[in-house]
Parts: sequence; C-alpha cells; structure tokens
Amino acid sequence: MGFELEPTYLLLLVFCLFCACAFEFVNGFHDTANAVATVIYTHSLPPLVAVVLSGALNFVGVLLGGIGVAMGIVNLLPVETLIDQNINHSMAMIFALLITAILWNLGTWYYGLPSSSSHALIGSILGVGLAFSFLPESSGAAVNWSKASEIGLSLLLSPLFGFASTIAVMFILQRLKADPAIFNEPKKQKAPPLWIRSILVLTCSMVSFFHGSNDGQKGVGLVMLILIGIVPAKFALDATHSPKELHQHVIRTHALVHTLDTTNFTGTQKDLYKVTASSLDDLQLIDYNQAQKGLEGDKFSFRVRKDILLIARETDKLLKTDGHQISHKKEAELRASLKELRKFTDYAPRWVILLISVSLGLGTMVGWKRIVKTIGEKIGKQHLTYAQGMSSELVAASTIALSTFMGLPVSTTHVLSSGVAGSMVANKGLSNLQPKTIRNIALAWVLTLPVTVIGSGGLYLLFRSIF
Repeated sequence: MGFELEPTYLLLLVFCLFCACAFEFVNGFHDTANAVATVIYTHSLPPLVAVVLSGALNFVGVLLGGIGVAMGIVNLLPVETLIDQNINHSMAMIFALLITAILWNLGTWYYGLPSSSSHALIGSILGVGLAFSFLPESSGAAVNWSKASEIGLSLLLSPLFGFASTIAVMFILQRLKADPAIFNEPKKQKAPPLWIRSILVLTCSMVSFFHGSNDGQKGVGLVMLILIGIVPAKFALDATHSPKELHQHVIRTHALVHTLDTTNFTGTQKDLYKVTASSLDDLQLIDYNQAQKGLEGDKFSFRVRKDILLIARETDKLLKTDGHQISHKKEAELRASLKELRKFTDYAPRWVILLISVSLGLGTMVGWKRIVKTIGEKIGKQHLTYAQGMSSELVAASTIALSTFMGLPVSTTHVLSSGVAGSMVANKGLSNLQPKTIRNIALAWVLTLPVTVIGSGGLYLLFRSIF
C-alpha cells in the first residue's frame, strides 16, 4: 500500500481492516437468507447450490456496484471529525463503531432476527459523530445531517415500500388468473415446474447481485473511513490523479464561480457564495509543484479534501436556493466542474473493493440457516408459495437496485422480510402473519439505531479517555 506508520499503528490498522472484513463477513451470512430463503423453501434449488450461487453473485455485485453508496457512508461524518492530529483519536472512533456494529449483527443473528446491517453501521457512525460533538475540541457539525436525513428516509421507507409493493404484485398475479399452481404450497421435496423454478432462481440471483452492489458498498465505505482516518496523507485524496490535474480543475471551478452575478443574491445566497469563493481562493494558493513532488503530505491532503467537500456542499446549497438567477447553462457547467473535483475525494482503491467482495462472498456461504428458517417459516402461518417467493424477491431486487442507482443505502433484510409479510397478507389478510415474529422483527428494527448510537458513542468516549 506504500505508506509509513509506526509498527504499533500499522498493526492496529491491519486489525481495523480485519474487523471491517469481519463486519462484511457477518453481513454476508446475516443477509444470505434474504436471497436464498425463497428458492430453498420452494425446493427450486438445493441449499448448498443456492448459497454458493448467492455468494458468487454478491461478490460480483460488489465489484460492479460502483461507490455511490460507499461515499454516502463516508460523508456521514464531516472530514473535520475524521482527521485528527492525534492518530489515537481516529483509532478510538474506528474501534467504537466496528465493535458496536459487529456485536449487534452477531446478537440478532444468534436469535434468528432479520435485523439490518445497514442500520447497525449507520447508527454506529452517527453515535461516534454525536459523541464527538460533546468534546471540547468539537467545532461545527459533527454529523452531516443532510446526508443522514437522506439515508434515514431511505431506510425508513424501504420496508414500507417492500410490504405495499409485494401486496400489489400478488394482487396483479391473482387478477391475471395466473397458473393456480403458483399459489399452492410446494409439495414436499419436489421441485416446481421448470418455468416457476427459472423465475425463482432469477429473482434469487437478482437479490444476491443487488445486495452485493448495495450492502457491499457499505463495507467499502467503512474501509475508506478507516484509511482516511488513520492514513490521510495516502487516502484522503485519490492518488491516481496528479496534483497538477487537480490544479487544472480548481482553476476551472474558480473561474466559473467568480463569473456568477451576485448582484441580486439574498443574504443567505451571499453567505454561501462567500464560503465557496473563499475556499476556492484557498485552493488556488496551494503550491501544487511541491505537492507534485510529494513534499506536502498530510497538510496537502487534509487541506484539499476539506476545501473540496466544503465547496461542493455550499455550492449545492446555493444552486438549490430560490431565485439565484444563475442560467441553466452556467449551472450545468458548474455542476460538471464540481463533479470532476469530487473525483479526487469520492473514490475507493480497487484492492479495497476486492477485499470487501471476498469478505461478503465468503460470508454469504455460511451461517445462513437461522435467518432462512425465520423468513421461510415464522413470518407467515402458511408455507411460502411460489407466487409469494417470486413477488417478494422481485420487489426486493428492484428496490435495492433503485437505491444503489440513487447512491442510497437500503436494508435488504427489511425490504425482503417486509415483502414476505406483504405476500402473506395478500393471500389471507393480516391474520396470516405470526404476531410474535413480526413483533420481534419490528422491535429489532426500532431498537437498532438507538442501541448502536448509544453503544458506539459510549465506546468512543471510553476509548478516547483510555487512548
């Protein structure tokens, strides 16, 4: 990886990366059931074949899923919180959120509860940010509340959408008078007709792939949090782009911003413009020749990353205000220039993506039985039918794919389990649900955020005092 750390910190960094992989491994076997429960309980695939297929497609999903969701995770905490002159503080942050997220995932898996790894990770990150805000050295917002509310809305609405959409799909199948066989319980140990089996295998594959493309990115974001927090000189900016190239984009963005007509700007608009212009002026003053020679180190990486994120955030706010009187052409040019700048901060090395791909893929192949049993047998009072399996997985795959496209993390667990619940309701109404299981799943859903926020925040403050 090409960076220098004291042996103790290097060992701690390796341990942190191992813990991040462990989180993604646990995420894999925690969430495998979301993809394979339907094909196993409808006898469409043998369990071993199903989990190997799911693992392989999770692996591919991480590789091809992009980094939009990963950057959403990274940007939950402002860079000022991430990077500290005292590396022990970064270690305290990372250990606190890793330990909390992993323990919650393992606990809910042990009791067979389809709990959300996404909720656990995001709650842990928020807990660290909130705890930091109580420290004397805290200045400004310790959490990116705009991004947090965006992610929170996605996590809140996705299970409701899964529940309602699956009912709608079941209703359409019933109205179309589809083959009655798909609404019957599968015959014991007998494979379904080929066309039904093909659809179920396809939807299982789609959920697996899109789970990798969304949940895998959370692991990528977690690793980037670790790397930026501990080794900012090497990972705060994308090293594949040269400082000279960065300087060219800074000059272009600087020119675009300074040509804006601010005559009719309101007070808020003037403030936003002032922050943006000032940060661009700051970037202009950096000695990029020295940076090109590798003489700037932490100072260069930290300063540039901080300014780029600030410019992007404040300019986006400015362009969203009413009556800014910026032409559509000028706005498009400015957004395109900012997008080029963000390439220097919004990235993940290929080895990070591969590391998480392997962790999630391997995790998917073990430990799946507990959650599979809950989804297949304990959500509804009847055995899962072919139509229910197809409907719930089709909705889950579509929801996860849309969320990944929008760069938003979504809970695969909650989308799928709520979809199965919706399919049970579509068949025989609310009385077809098992109240105890639904209550436990809902309780885990409600408790995940507060427990992980408090747990990670408390551990962070504890570790800060120790380190």
